[in-house]
Amino acid sequence: MKKVVKFCLIATLSTTIISGCSFEGGNENAKGKESEKVEVQKNAGKYTMPDEKDKHEGTWLQWPHEYTYGQEYKQEVEPIWIKMASALTEGEKVHIVAYDEEEKERINKLLIDKGLNMDKVDFFIAPTDDVWARDSGPIFVYDNNKNLKILDPAFNGWGKKTPYKNDARVRENVSKQLGIERIDWGKFVLEGGAIELDSNGTALLTRSAVTNKNRNPDLSEEEIEKYISDLGVTNFIWLDGVPNLDITDFHIDGFAKFHDKSTIVTMKEDDLAEWGLSNKDMDKLLDAKNASGQKYKYEYLPLSKDKVTLEGGKTLDYKGSYINYYIGNKVVLVPNYNDPNDKIANDTIQKLYPDRKVVGIDVRELYKNGGMIHCVTQQQPIQLK
Repeated sequence: MKKVVKFCLIATLSTTIISGCSFEGGNENAKGKESEKVEVQKNAGKYTMPDEKDKHEGTWLQWPHEYTYGQEYKQEVEPIWIKMASALTEGEKVHIVAYDEEEKERINKLLIDKGLNMDKVDFFIAPTDDVWARDSGPIFVYDNNKNLKILDPAFNGWGKKTPYKNDARVRENVSKQLGIERIDWGKFVLEGGAIELDSNGTALLTRSAVTNKNRNPDLSEEEIEKYISDLGVTNFIWLDGVPNLDITDFHIDGFAKFHDKSTIVTMKEDDLAEWGLSNKDMDKLLDAKNASGQKYKYEYLPLSKDKVTLEGGKTLDYKGSYINYYIGNKVVLVPNYNDPNDKIANDTIQKLYPDRKVVGIDVRELYKNGGMIHCVTQQQPIQLK
């Protein structure tokens, strides 16, 4: 099953983020919220990466444009961004990275015409290579004094498979514009979609996307773990993954996600096998233990019932995953495929997040180009002080 899908955790914002918008409004509302349930791991590591379902200041979206892949691409996927922005503004700010001033004005008018609450929308001007804000965008963490920082591992276009030099500078430029200190991880390459954390000392990763020589040829697995241990990780669940099966070399966030400290959301064995997992990886995933040595509980989502059929009638060679969903403050954005299993997945996820509204978004035109909802979103947590 040869997929071209980009299963990410943090993709591309863009190169030079220019002023002209302010985070003061959003961050002002976040100040003094020590009562928010955001746990900062004391003494476990240098930094804590907040859970995705912790309170957000906002969500970053890189708006699709025509300057890398053409006008047709932009027109095909842009409706997905409109739907994401509309749903997210119900509960948080949306920070849009626009390619240039002309694009900013076009997007602004488009969203006004669609009836969005523009008080919840900020724009940043920056040329970008791509839209995948999960893999190269800013990774926000807290230090042990509850100060917000931006973690900056290297990004190289999933092993130099696509244009990436603009995207590789995103985190540094965001850090400068927001006045938030950047933690430079130097040559260590890590995409956001390549790692899942349970907020309790465990990381779930695939070797094919992290220790792969097209990412980190000069780093051993032990050296890579030393970097990640800065996030309080003491327990590493390494799956072998599958190099070259998709552009990301098998990102974890396409098929497994921590629901909480004791629960993993994944697929059942038949679907995992169809996704490409080996029996060895399946056994390890479905028998995983947390940092305390306790076995995880599991919740299961199906693959789409059928192979994904695009709006124009063409059928892709693979089914769709629902696990690449994104948790906002008030909504959960779930990839949908115009498939009978959309409702099953949406209903299951609604039960997992009863305090949020599930919003199914048809991602077929994005999926054919390599990704889903989690791949193109990136959360900015609230400031705790």
